[in-house]
Amino acid sequence: MSNNNGANNNKRVVVTGLGIICPVGLTVSEAWSGLVSGKSGIDYISSFDTAAFKTRYAAEVKDFDPHDYVGPKEAGRMDRFTQFAVAASLQAAEAARLRLDNGDAEETGVIIGDSICGLLQICTQFKVLAESGPDRVSPVLAPTMSGDAAPVQVSLTLGTRGINYSPSSACSSGSDAIGQAFQLIRRGDARVMIAGGAEAPIMPIILAAFNSCRALSTKNNGVETSCCPFDAERDGFVLGEGAAVMILEEESYARKRGAPILAEIIGYSATSDAFHLTQPSPDGEGAARAMRMAMKDAAVTPADIDYINAHGTATLLNDRAETRAMKSVLGNYAYRIPISGSKSMTGHLLGASGSVEAVICVLAINHGVIPPTINLTHPDPECDLDYVPNEARQMKVKTAVSNSFGFGGHNSTLIFRRYDG
Repeated sequence: MSNNNGANNNKRVVVTGLGIICPVGLTVSEAWSGLVSGKSGIDYISSFDTAAFKTRYAAEVKDFDPHDYVGPKEAGRMDRFTQFAVAASLQAAEAARLRLDNGDAEETGVIIGDSICGLLQICTQFKVLAESGPDRVSPVLAPTMSGDAAPVQVSLTLGTRGINYSPSSACSSGSDAIGQAFQLIRRGDARVMIAGGAEAPIMPIILAAFNSCRALSTKNNGVETSCCPFDAERDGFVLGEGAAVMILEEESYARKRGAPILAEIIGYSATSDAFHLTQPSPDGEGAARAMRMAMKDAAVTPADIDYINAHGTATLLNDRAETRAMKSVLGNYAYRIPISGSKSMTGHLLGASGSVEAVICVLAINHGVIPPTINLTHPDPECDLDYVPNEARQMKVKTAVSNSFGFGGHNSTLIFRRYDG
């Protein structure tokens, strides 16, 4: 890949709007306030009875009302993950002052990643099928459960007429959506992209599935401190839900229309471990390769990086592999760069996690604050980098890196930089 500094006629790509629905806030300002204050969004699950489960807690989105964004009829045609995506997209479009009534709809696309997609609706309709028969299954199940339901509904709501699809690459889905949108604009195939990830996985079958593969934390007597990335007492990740979306634009177009420019996206790469169905390569080779390729794409060196938002799932294998990957790529600089694991507060939003963490990187650049990794009280000797434990840190951030790694060996890295015109 080429860098995006103007060589080879590549166009510069900027971020002009952000939107987020997550366990620590229902708006960008609310979520950011929660993150920098170290707020935990983790609590006992309220949406179903968990008495029979090994894990009884998650990071739920509370007090979300889809009718704040769409009407009852429209909301009824959406799974919960799609409602999140539409809400975050509307927030981002408003923040970017994006209007598609001037003939630009054809050059505006939507890419929203997910992993679980509309399984909540599928589970509900399986029950209807079993209890009442096939004629009672909802007529909107087919488009509601589809993996591309979120970008379709965003396109319908906002009126975009460009490219529209949904990548699914496990926990890298949201990052890949943003990265692919970036590449489309950079090579001139789109002018504006609405990109991010959405997920609503907090349901019995998903909780049981991740419990069965021993991926989830089971600290039922201390739920707020249960997710502790890079801590020696970590025992697994905590499910989360929500969505995060950003508006990406070709830089000259954003300037022409007077859009607020929050940051520039300058690098992206994705790789595969080809190692194991659920475990990362122990040496972090695939993750390291993604970081190196993204840095080459962005034309940055380790000395240029001011902040890393780690994938940081709080699983034994992932945190160690990611630490090794960062050391491999960054050398001695790995010990100087502040790193935070925001899943300690938001939980793991699966396909939406990368987009949430990309938004956090842009906010860190804009506010000069690095969110903490909370619950880090017993550092793992094998995870010995600066993970910004427990308290946010004031620091000027020019270049920020977001890492996302997923089941199946997916690895994705995004790089953002302060926009200086």
